[in-house]
Amino acid sequence: MTHRPLSATVRHMTILILQGPHPGQRPLGEDISNGLRQLARAAGRTLSISRCAGLRELVGSIRSASRADTEFMLIDPGELAEQAREHPEEGLQDALAQLDSPYIDVHADSATTLETTEPQHGAPLATIVINGDLATSYRIALAIALRRLAA
Repeated sequence: MTHRPLSATVRHMTILILQGPHPGQRPLGEDISNGLRQLARAAGRTLSISRCAGLRELVGSIRSASRADTEFMLIDPGELAEQAREHPEEGLQDALAQLDSPYIDVHADSATTLETTEPQHGAPLATIVINGDLATSYRIALAIALRRLAA
């Protein structure tokens, strides 16, 4: 058995999906989640999905991802987008502005898109909304992310 030095270990960078709650809708099922993971794996990437129950958890996850090996994020705040508008003191805009990695804003409803105060800081690379079809929004967003990372 040969051991490779740690520095020679191939490191797969991560695409992270941060998903807030969607009242009245099912979260992404395992079949869709697994399909997204397979697409990422085929492109040499790993895909992690983190579900956030509250706004503070979403903001904390964004801040943590900016310090980790996250190359790209798909952010789906669900109902937390409205909470972020009502409670700007929670720091979502600051967390987005401090991101080192690009992100795509993903939605199943155009009423839940994120608002950025300064377009040059914290703005998404793209906002994907397929009203009533969150799975398709994710597939499109992931395809954009993989294309950008391959470039």
